[in-house]
Amino acid sequence: MIKSKLEYIWLDGYKPTQSLRSKTKIVKDFSGKLEDVPMWSFDGSSTEQAEGNSSDCLLKPVAIFPDPGRKNGYLVMTEVLNADGTAHESNGRAIIDDDDNDFWFGFEQEYFLWNPETDLPFGFPSNGFPAPQGPYYCSVGAKNAYGREIIEEHLDLCLDAGINVEGINAEVATGQWEFQIFAKGAKEAGDQVWIARYLIERTAEKYGLAINWHPKPLGDTDWNGSGMHANFSNSLLRGAGSKEVYEKVCDAFAPVVEEHIAVYGADNDQRLTGKHETQSIDQFSYGVSDRGASIRIPVATVENGWKGWLEDRRPASNGDPYKIAARIIKTVKSSEITLSEQKAA
Repeated sequence: MIKSKLEYIWLDGYKPTQSLRSKTKIVKDFSGKLEDVPMWSFDGSSTEQAEGNSSDCLLKPVAIFPDPGRKNGYLVMTEVLNADGTAHESNGRAIIDDDDNDFWFGFEQEYFLWNPETDLPFGFPSNGFPAPQGPYYCSVGAKNAYGREIIEEHLDLCLDAGINVEGINAEVATGQWEFQIFAKGAKEAGDQVWIARYLIERTAEKYGLAINWHPKPLGDTDWNGSGMHANFSNSLLRGAGSKEVYEKVCDAFAPVVEEHIAVYGADNDQRLTGKHETQSIDQFSYGVSDRGASIRIPVATVENGWKGWLEDRRPASNGDPYKIAARIIKTVKSSEITLSEQKAA
């Protein structure tokens, strides 16, 4: 008889930014298949998801990955349901309208390794600042790259778990890093980002470090903030072959700026200032190869005959990829309706 460790992972109900929670179930002779992962429950009154007099919330397994950090372990991403089986209000995954996986997403997740003792990024002196940003981006060497051992360990864990990480790099500020994840399907992309976030949090624990997901943890300084650029496409964008189609899709984002910003992460106004390769939070723009725009049209898309993808540069590092994807899908689909009506006319 073999006993397996199933780590149930979910998002709590804290506002404005949800946190990861997890707990372990031991099961016997587990098949390793998602359909054999049992439903579970937890005390929602301890996670801001229920009242104490009716505290049971359900954990619905939606994705499973081998856990390379634990013997006979599995990582189980779950959705939070109410006791009656309906989606909990904190459940962003349930609002994604992409059952046919037509939408593909690539998230560029930036974050800081953080020293809890100094309350500063890893690599910062306890007093003052290190040398100004410039030499840290894609850097090598102990003078500029801080925490590589942690980052490499996290990368290996993600790959061994079957997460589709497409790259990592040191970012612009000291102690700032990035990983990129791509998936064909919005829900799957969100699942993988959250599991990767869980793994970097757990890995950093071993080194006495935390992960800071705040979009501007160093406040009003000349240090870059952290984003989570959302690269996206659907069959329309991948096969458009038309500049006009891309402009029509981009134009659909202009009237719903507030709706997007509302789900793109808390405190994003501190990052989207129009500086440090960002557009101001209350403005909207798009352009080819423009990293100061709200939406960048990649050169590769243009060179491929206007067949490819778009990059929304506004989402913050602490944003929920489920909610971000859901909002992007809704806006793109609204533009498709307009395009269909236009063709019919």
